[in-house]
Amino acid sequence: MKKCKFLFFVLFLSFQVLAQQGGMWLPHLLKGDRETEMKNLGLKLTAEQIYSLNQSSLKDAVPQFDGGCTAEVISNQGLILTNHHCGFDAIQNHSSVAHDYLRDGFWAYSLKEELPNPDMVVTFVVRIEDVTSSVLAGTENITNETEKQKKIQQNLSELTKNLPKESWQENLIKPFYDGNQYIRFVTETFKDIRLVGAPPSAIGKFGSDTDNWVWPRHTGDFSLFRIYADKNNRPAAYAAENIPYTPKHFFPISIKGIRENDFTMVMGYPGRTQEYLPSYAVEQIMNTLNPAKIDVRDAALKIQNSFMRKDQAIKIQYASKNSSIANYWKKWIGETKGLKKSNALAAKEAFEKELTEKINKAGKQGEYGNLLGDFKTYYTEIRDYALARDLFTEVVLRNTELLQTGYKLVQLEQLYQNKGEQAFTERKNVLYKGIDAFYKDYHAPLDKAVFEQLIALYAQRLPKAFIPSVLENVDAASLTNEIYSSSALTNLEGFRKLLEGDTATILANMRQDKGYQLVKSITETYLKLVAPKWEEWNAKIAATQRKYMKAIVELSPKSARIFPDANSTLRVTFGKVKGYKPSDGVYYEPFTTLEGVMEKYIPGDYEFDVPEKLIQLYNAKDFGPYANKQGKMPVAFIATNHTTGGNSGSPALDAEGNLIGCNFDRVWEGTMSDIYYSPEICRNIMVDARYILFVIDKFANAQNIIKELKIITPQTKNKKSKK
Repeated sequence: MKKCKFLFFVLFLSFQVLAQQGGMWLPHLLKGDRETEMKNLGLKLTAEQIYSLNQSSLKDAVPQFDGGCTAEVISNQGLILTNHHCGFDAIQNHSSVAHDYLRDGFWAYSLKEELPNPDMVVTFVVRIEDVTSSVLAGTENITNETEKQKKIQQNLSELTKNLPKESWQENLIKPFYDGNQYIRFVTETFKDIRLVGAPPSAIGKFGSDTDNWVWPRHTGDFSLFRIYADKNNRPAAYAAENIPYTPKHFFPISIKGIRENDFTMVMGYPGRTQEYLPSYAVEQIMNTLNPAKIDVRDAALKIQNSFMRKDQAIKIQYASKNSSIANYWKKWIGETKGLKKSNALAAKEAFEKELTEKINKAGKQGEYGNLLGDFKTYYTEIRDYALARDLFTEVVLRNTELLQTGYKLVQLEQLYQNKGEQAFTERKNVLYKGIDAFYKDYHAPLDKAVFEQLIALYAQRLPKAFIPSVLENVDAASLTNEIYSSSALTNLEGFRKLLEGDTATILANMRQDKGYQLVKSITETYLKLVAPKWEEWNAKIAATQRKYMKAIVELSPKSARIFPDANSTLRVTFGKVKGYKPSDGVYYEPFTTLEGVMEKYIPGDYEFDVPEKLIQLYNAKDFGPYANKQGKMPVAFIATNHTTGGNSGSPALDAEGNLIGCNFDRVWEGTMSDIYYSPEICRNIMVDARYILFVIDKFANAQNIIKELKIITPQTKNKKSKK
C-alpha cells in the first residue's frame, strides 16, 4: 500500500511538472504563477532579472533578427548569434562561384573584414505595456463588425503615432487573444548589421532537408553578425564611421555541461501559433489543407533538387529558395502526423465540451451558446474556398517563378486601373530597377520543369467550380512549351523590355505576352470566384474566434495557463532537457555528439559531406575545453520548450541566464505544437553552445571572436554581467 501511495505521489508530481511546461509568455507578466512555475522547474533568476524597465535584464540581449528570426547578444561589442539558416540569404548574397561562403564558410578575423548587409535589421524591445482600453475606446456601442474594426484601426494609427517615445524609437501595437487585448512595444531598430562568421554549409546545414525537423540532429546551425551604431550608440544606417554597439546586457556562454532534466528557457519572437482553434478547423487542416500544400511543394522540391545536385551554380542560385520551400513542406507533414498521434482532435472536442458546460453553468448561453454551431457552419462553408486559396498561394505566388513575376505585372495593371497613371509609373520604375535580384537567382529550365508539374496539379486539385477556362482539360506539357518558348517573363531582358515605353505601350505588350495572359486569367478567376467568398467566411470565423477566445479567458480560473498565441512579439518559454518516445519501442536520448556526424558522413554528398578539417579534429579528439565529461564533442540537444517559426536563433538559457545553446528546430512529431502542444512529444532542438565555440575556436581558429566572449567554465564563479 505504501509503495502504491508513493508511486501515485511520484506520478502526481510528474504530471504537475509536465503541466508547468508549454506556453509562450509575455516577459513583463512573468511575476506570480509563471515565476513560481519556473522556479519549481529550477530557475535561479527572478522575473525582474528577465524583464525590467529600470535596469538591464535578459530582454535587452534578445533582438528580433531581420524581421523573421531571433538573435542574442553575446559580447559587449554588439556581437550577435543566430542560426545559419537565418543568415543564409546574407551568406548567399556575399557568395559567388569564386568565393563560395556557403561551401567554404566565412570568418572575419578583424572588424575591417566584416561584411555589411544592406536592408538587414535587428530590433530590440525597450518596454511593454497594455493599451487595450485606449485601442478599444469608442467601440463599446458599435455593433457592426466592419465599423468596429474601422474604429479600432483609427485608434491604432493615432496611438502608434502619438504615444511618447524617443525620436530613434518606434511604437508597435499588437493584438492578443484574437483582439481581446492590445499590447504596446517600444522598440529600437538597428540598420547596420555586418556578417562576422558562418561555418560551411557542411556544418551549418549538415543533414539539409533529410534531417530537417528530425531528431537525432547533428547540425551546427549558427552564424555570427555584429550590430553597429552611431557615436551615441543609437541606430543608424550603414556608415564606415559607425562603431560596434554597446549593449545593455549580453549573455555569458556556459560550457559547464548539460544534463537531462536541467531547466531551460528560450526567449525570442515566435511567429504564429493557433492554439485555440476549434476542432472543425483542426480537422480541415489535417485532412484538406495540409495534404494539398504538401503535394505542391513535394513536386517543386523534387525538381529543384535534381537540378541543384548536377550544377554548383544552380545550387548557389536556389539554395535559399529550396531551403525555404522544404522547411514548411516537411513541417506540414510532421504537423499532420503529430496531430493524429497526439489525438489532438479528440482533445479539442473534449475542451469544447468542458467549455460548453462552463457556459451553461455561468448562464452565458445567450452570449456564447452558439459559438460551436457557428464554427461548424462557417468551416463547412469555407472549406473549398480555403483549399483554392492555398493552392493559388502555393502554385502562383510561391513555387512557380514565372507565375510569380507575371503576378507582379498583373498587380501593376490593377494599380493603373485603380489609382491611375502616376501610381502605375512609380511602381513600374521600382519593378524595372529591382527585378535584377530575382533573375540573378533564376534558371529558366528548372522553372519550366516546375511549372509543368504544378500547373497540372493546380488544375487537378482545384475545386471544379474555380478552374479558370484556360486550364480546363489542359495539356500541361503543351502549355508549358508554348509559354516558355515565347514569354518575355523567362529572362531579365524580356521582363524589362515589357516595361519600356509609355503606359499604353507597356500595357499592350504585357497583354500580348503568353505568360502574362495565363497569370492574368488564373488571377482574375481567383479574385472573382474565390477571394471575396473566402474573405466573407473568414471574417465571420475571425469574429467568432474572438468571442470564443473571450469566453475561454473569462470562464477559466485565474490559475489557468491561458497564454496568448504567438504573433512575432517577444516571449519566454521554459521547460526541461528531456528525451522522448516518438513511437512504440523507440526512445531518443536528448543529446547528440560529433560521433553521429561521422556516422552519417557520406563523402561528396549534397547533405552529408563533412569538411576535412572537422574530420581531422575528430580523429585527433582535439576538442579543446568543449568536450563533455565522457570526452565526446556535444553537438545538439532537445528540451520541452514550446517554440515555433520565429524562434529560430533564439537563445537557450540555463537556470542562471547563461547561454547554453541556440534554438533552431523542432522534432518532426512535435511540429503540431503550433496548434496543440503536448509535453510528451513536443521538443525544440538546439545547437549546443560548446559545439558553436568548438567550431569558432578549433575549426575556424577565430581567436579574435573567442577573446571577446565571456565563457563560463566549471571553474568559473558566475558573476552576472552588468553591461
